[in-house]
Amino acid sequence: MERRYSVSIERERARRIETLAREYDLTTQEVLQQLVEVGLEEIETDE
Repeated sequence: MERRYSVSIERERARRIETLAREYDLTTQEVLQQLVEVGLEEIETDE
């Protein structure tokens, strides 16, 4: 089951996410999902 979360980020970080979305022809939602997945994988490999 999916859950929705809301986060507040600094303007510069938001711009970087939007830039990534444009560069890779993705939505900002898709970029955020990938960033969370990569971050979680990174944490799991550190354990």
